[in-house]
Amino acid sequence: MGLDINIGVNNDEIVFSDAYHNDENGYFEKHSLSREFCNFMSRQHVVEHEAELDQIGKITDTDISSLYEMETYPEEDGFEFFLENAESEEEKQRIIEEAETDKKKLNGNIDKILYTINTLIEKLNKIDNLSELLIETDFDTLNNAVYFSDFKIDKGQGYIDNNFGQDLRNFKSFLEYAKEKGTETVWFNYG
Repeated sequence: MGLDINIGVNNDEIVFSDAYHNDENGYFEKHSLSREFCNFMSRQHVVEHEAELDQIGKITDTDISSLYEMETYPEEDGFEFFLENAESEEEKQRIIEEAETDKKKLNGNIDKILYTINTLIEKLNKIDNLSELLIETDFDTLNNAVYFSDFKIDKGQGYIDNNFGQDLRNFKSFLEYAKEKGTETVWFNYG
């Protein structure tokens, strides 16, 4: 078992309706992000060199900061844990204020995220050798030669064995679906 990454939305009861979870609609295959994408987003915290997302931002001349910002949304479980373990009322108040600031920072970000993903897809479609442009690493949890290869081809089954191109296209597909359902704010949650 490993850690997975999902996209949270401000209107989850509408986006994740019973119809969404009906296998006949195929949303799982169209919208899921792979475990490799989860590892990809976490690389800035585990490698000593420049994380692959930062490298890709430079290679494509794309501001990827909005993707990192998606990791800052305070989920209820984590928020409650920190509040319960606060050692003083002042610390509780600081935690509450930080959570509100983080939520406000992401408020209404779906268009910004969609723009970033579209830009990455457009620019990476023109690069045939992305894996060769990335810094070699001794801590290759992504299997860079495979994950970043064949950007234009969907290699996985919507979750298992996705490559980077498929993950970005699934990400885009989910954002477009969520926007049609009235979503305004998106963030990453891990579990």
